[in-house]
Amino acid sequence: MRRLLGITIIMAMIWLYGCSHVILKDILKEVDTEITFVELQREPQAYREKLVLLGGVIVKAVNKKDGTLIEVYQTEMGRRGRPIKVDVSRGRFLAHYNGFLDSKIYRKYRKVTIAGIVKGEKIKRLGEIEYHYPYLLIKDIHLWIEQLPPIYEPYPWSLWDY
Repeated sequence: MRRLLGITIIMAMIWLYGCSHVILKDILKEVDTEITFVELQREPQAYREKLVLLGGVIVKAVNKKDGTLIEVYQTEMGRRGRPIKVDVSRGRFLAHYNGFLDSKIYRKYRKVTIAGIVKGEKIKRLGEIEYHYPYLLIKDIHLWIEQLPPIYEPYPWSLWDY
């Protein structure tokens, strides 16, 4: 009976750990969950110095003298903060990391979750338009493991080869 209880407790701990959020708990407590990306994009100056949680897919990462600037297209997030529905976005944002993030690792198409302090907006060219990006200073960042499509081996034989 004790052994069964021990196994149950261990399994519950593993399950709870698997369901925990990827952003540090102390930082997650400070996040203003009332701020939506649509509101932030519409009026970033109104949310200066607020901590927000955003997820999305990296468009590009550029290493600069003062850190790394990441351009992300925003997506919805799942309960752990994982970007989901990557074909649907409300827009883009810029996030600055005070330090070096290797742009070969933090590269295009990687999913990322960012807790960042709103610093305002940056205006940059996006194609032929001037785009207004909400601009964040990264407080915590999580780069998601790439999920490659499964590789299916062909049948060792085919009915059509004869």
